[in-house]
Formats: sequence, C-alpha cells, structure tokens
Amino acid sequence: MTTLAVVSAGLGEPSSSHLLADRLAAAVDRELPVDVRSVRLRDVARDVADNLVTGFPSARLKEVVDDVVTADGLVVVTPTFNASYSGLFKSFVDVLDPDSLVGKPVLIAATGGTERHSLVLDHALRPLFAYLRAIVVPTGVYAASSDWGAPEGLSTRIDRAAGELASLLEGRVATKPADTFVPFDQLLNRG
Repeated sequence: MTTLAVVSAGLGEPSSSHLLADRLAAAVDRELPVDVRSVRLRDVARDVADNLVTGFPSARLKEVVDDVVTADGLVVVTPTFNASYSGLFKSFVDVLDPDSLVGKPVLIAATGGTERHSLVLDHALRPLFAYLRAIVVPTGVYAASSDWGAPEGLSTRIDRAAGELASLLEGRVATKPADTFVPFDQLLNRG
C-alpha cells in the first residue's frame, strides 16, 4: 500500500495546523487509499533541538525521520510566523539528510491568522522543497482563520491539492477540473 507521511508543525493543542493536516490526509485517502503516518512535531520538539546540538537523533526522532523519508508521499503543514514557516518546522527539515526527499511528491500547506500571509506557500515553502529536490504539487493550501467554517473555498483547495498528490503517487497525469460554465441567459434568470 502507498504510504503517506503527514507532518504538522502546529504548536498548540488543539491546532489548526493539525486539523488542516488531518483534512488533507483524509482527502488524499479518498482519492487513493494510503497508509497514513502522522507526525506532530510538537511531540518531538525537544528531540529536534537535541539533534541540532548533538548531531545525533534520539530513538524517537529517528523513528519519525524514518517514517518521513521512507514514505511514498509527504504532506507538510506549518503555522505561519513572520511571513514564513515556523522555527520548529525548519529545525525538523534541518535534521533531515539533504538528499532524503529527492523526487518525493510533497503537498505543502500552511495556516495563519489572515489571508495576507498566504504567500508563505510560494515565498518560503515551495523554494525550500525545491532546494531539497522534492516534487511539489502545483496547488498549495493556505488556511486563514476566516476559512474555517466557510461553506466553500478551503474544501475545494484541499480536494484539488489532494487529487494532484494522489495523481503523482499513482503516476497519473493531473487533469484540469471541468468548468462549471453557466450560460449568460441562465444567469439573468436567476433571482
């Protein structure tokens, strides 16, 4: 079975980053059944810091790193701090071997308080994974506080990004979604 590592760098509990990670994993699983390995960096934050200082991972961190680097695909979600990814998220990436994600399909996502920080996806996350030579899906998912509970928008982005990741995992070519064209005369008669 295809394996999917889902890394969430949310710091709080409950966490909107964890919630977004869970929704993305469920959406990918609907497209392509996957064995999900959830990684909450909050649980290994001290191990990550110790690894940065000592150069050696703890047994628990080694298990997490092995889950991430051996998975067929990766979903990453980070909260946005100062228009970029969190320090915990970057510290975790820093303990990975720089060649460990080469060619791995990655879906990038972030959460934040306002829509103003949505460029974190293309300004910080996409270049980071391009440097690591991972294959980043075209659609990134950013969820602002106002997106939660909205009738649509976030769900559409989640489904589109999950479909793109599933396509990469299956080796399919992603297809453009069908247009929902409404003829002009029907638009005039709505009311």
